[in-house]
Amino acid sequence: QVQLQESGGGSVQAGGSLRLSCVVSGNTANPGLCVGWYRLRPGSKEREGVATINFNSGRTDIADSVLGRFTISRDMDKRTVHLQMTNLKVWDTATYYCGADLGQCPLTRPGWLNYWGEGTPVTVSA
Repeated sequence: QVQLQESGGGSVQAGGSLRLSCVVSGNTANPGLCVGWYRLRPGSKEREGVATINFNSGRTDIADSVLGRFTISRDMDKRTVHLQMTNLKVWDTATYYCGADLGQCPLTRPGWLNYWGEGTPVTVSA
């Protein structure tokens, strides 16, 4: 079992930055634990993968849409995964969810993840 708690969402003007955090608790020692950030944009029906990280190896995967602007990292001591978002665009507006799984966290298959936080909203204004 894995529990997730997000924080850090808010409102920002285009070009600004925000850092999202996800505190991970439970089975964090499992070598297969992956944690990712997925977003649900207004009007969309499906979550879109943004970035994922293997919690223990640190291997990352970043969506092309945010490559060069967003960075995912983890602090193992604090059991926290961060999503640093820079040069935010209006279309980055979404509810951002922290998801996790003990197997795979593919960017294009959010349905494969078994654990989710409640989400944190991000609003980017022009």
